[in-house]
Amino acid sequence: MLSMFRTAPWLLNEDSSLWVEVSNGVLNDGLMFAGFVVEDLALDGAVVHVRHGGEGPAVLLLHGHPRTGATWHRVAPALAEMGYKVVVPDLRGYGASRGPGPDPGHVPASKRAMAGDLVNLMKALGIEKFFVAGHDRGSYAAFRLAMDHPELVYRTALLDCLPIVEHLERVNVDFATRWWHWFFFAQPDIPERVINADPDSWYHGDPHRMGRENFQEWRAATRDPSVVRGMLEDYRAGLTVDRTHEEEDRAAGRRLNIPLLVLWSLRDDLEQLYGDPLVIWREWATNVQGRGIDSGHHMAEEAPEVLTEALADFFKRP
Repeated sequence: MLSMFRTAPWLLNEDSSLWVEVSNGVLNDGLMFAGFVVEDLALDGAVVHVRHGGEGPAVLLLHGHPRTGATWHRVAPALAEMGYKVVVPDLRGYGASRGPGPDPGHVPASKRAMAGDLVNLMKALGIEKFFVAGHDRGSYAAFRLAMDHPELVYRTALLDCLPIVEHLERVNVDFATRWWHWFFFAQPDIPERVINADPDSWYHGDPHRMGRENFQEWRAATRDPSVVRGMLEDYRAGLTVDRTHEEEDRAAGRRLNIPLLVLWSLRDDLEQLYGDPLVIWREWATNVQGRGIDSGHHMAEEAPEVLTEALADFFKRP
């Protein structure tokens, strides 16, 4: 295992001069993730960019598309102050994390491969067992991690998430109209050409809502063609190898036996499409609880206090 620290290129101000102070692998900027260690870890063929800080029971936070780990900048420090050691990576292919190049079966972008990165990451940090919360695409990585390695996970929280096969088996006009990007992203080569022609027009974000540093990191990532390719490969894997893994789980009767918290954004469309998500999740897990949160899709940015409270309450239960 190789560990190193680097200053990410997006931690710049408008005149391209550094406006953070970096010392001994700790980001001491007084702003986003103040006091967290920031490093790149080379782990079994992947490089994982990670922030971690705090002391206590470990919590792994996984972002969604098209964000980086910085989306948790209002939640992670709050959990650290509550007495948790908080670990916030960029997923494989997103932000500053990298895995092997794409293959025709999209296996390197599978959630099983992402889960393997996360297992190796937590071992490298000396963490034997942990809580995990994942949002959007990160929720699929969290789900696969909990399914494949339940002995490592105390409890898991899945945000704005249903199993991929449950979505695909319910495809109708409403789903296809709202979630058309799933099928566009799955096309070979065309999405890269379309998005990379003008990524700033394709990906929309509000620096005031997101926070300036989070926005700058996200904007730099979406302008990187290798990141765009990695994010698209995530979706291609979702419709192929990830779907197959879920179908195999269901056929074998495998279920989550650790406690599961399901949260969804009331101002997004999950409940509108499917009704109560808990009804579906009870087919996949033995101990399910959850509720909607008054937020848009990116709840870690839009409703951080409510989300932090919900996660902390769930993680501290016996």
